Amino acid sequence: MKQTLHTRRQFLRTSMLGAAASWTLPVFLEKTFFALDAMAANALTQTPTGKDDTILVVLQMAGGNDGLNMVVPYADDAYYRSRPTLGLPGDKILKLNSYVGLNGKLTGLKALFDEGHLSVVQGVGYPNPNRSHFRSTEIWQTASDADRNVSEGWLGRYFDNCCAGADPLVGVAIGEEMPQAFTAKTPTGVTFSRPEQFRWTSSEKAEDRMSAEEFFFRQLNGSADSEDALLAGTEGGSIGAISGEKKTDLSAVDFLQRTALDAQLSSDKVLAIARKYKSSVPYPQGPLAESLSLIARMIAGGLPTRVYYTSQGGFDTHARQIHAHERLLDELNDALSAFANDLKQQGNFDRVLLITFSEFGRRVAENANGGTDHGAAAPMFVLGGAAKPGLFGKYPSLTDLDYGDLKFNTDFRSVYGTVLDHWLHAPSQIILGRKFPGLPVV
Repeated sequence: MKQTLHTRRQFLRTSMLGAAASWTLPVFLEKTFFALDAMAANALTQTPTGKDDTILVVLQMAGGNDGLNMVVPYADDAYYRSRPTLGLPGDKILKLNSYVGLNGKLTGLKALFDEGHLSVVQGVGYPNPNRSHFRSTEIWQTASDADRNVSEGWLGRYFDNCCAGADPLVGVAIGEEMPQAFTAKTPTGVTFSRPEQFRWTSSEKAEDRMSAEEFFFRQLNGSADSEDALLAGTEGGSIGAISGEKKTDLSAVDFLQRTALDAQLSSDKVLAIARKYKSSVPYPQGPLAESLSLIARMIAGGLPTRVYYTSQGGFDTHARQIHAHERLLDELNDALSAFANDLKQQGNFDRVLLITFSEFGRRVAENANGGTDHGAAAPMFVLGGAAKPGLFGKYPSLTDLDYGDLKFNTDFRSVYGTVLDHWLHAPSQIILGRKFPGLPVV
């Protein structure tokens, strides 16, 4: 009994989640803590943490972002011939060189490009592209070939190979459910609901007042129940977020992830960390800005997290695209600009790298409904204080097409491999299954 009490106290002292636990934990959850503690105790090595090492933020643009209207080939006549109504005029383009420019809504990202903190990787995709939202998302999240089904995610394999014994918070995903990218043989990482849907277990009676946790998240940028915030999550496309395949076998860590918030576990510790830092940088309203604001607070508060994951939905723009897509890019631009400024204010900008991806791009030609249909290649952004500025990869031809789709020039796993090798200092060949050509983006 004494040994059990000692073990329990030791875990509650050393674990981020355990420190927030009530002393009235039920036995089944206490056993979960023991299992986690044993895993940490048996680890031969301790990995660097997000407290003092590099941090990766992954932003999924769910639904299939139209890369042609984000990084625009304004000097190519084929662009305007293919898009008589969707083609952006020259005065709405922020020129990067004599051929391409950013959508005019991306003024903050253009400023980061000019400052030397934004890499634009052109024509990113993979061989034999799949145009199903779910299958292509699975390919991107597992970094598998199109003809193979892999269960573990690319970040999950990073956790398996490089983060044995790490704090469970080594990976944090903001969303409804864990992305398949986090799926690992030894499950690691924690998934939080989006701030606008946060319902932590309050340490006080819920009937007495709005919980401190809900009040905190409403304070981030005002109430997320406003009409504008709700519209921002649904306008422009039916795809809000795609997490990938779900696991059915629950390990001890898995069990903790999925039950802790509904058991006798208070969120006071995580909230206390998030409250350590109050930014003077104003964030816009909207789900993406709220998620990035929360991530910035976690970074400033010293969480040990190495990888954060969040998403922005609505990019499945089959109809009436022009205004919906520009609104999405406006939201993306303002949220990322605030996030970058926040990290600069903290002094953490140089050790945080953010990458964007979408499951596919859109077709070159607009459709009869004023939108675009599922395509293939699209650009990725790499943003951060250590990012190398410039355009990387070759912009795909707008006339040499694959059944109406752009042909990719850069495999997305080259971006992943570069981030693993040079940012997380992890063996990309082991994690991705083979070596992909690197890119000088970091």
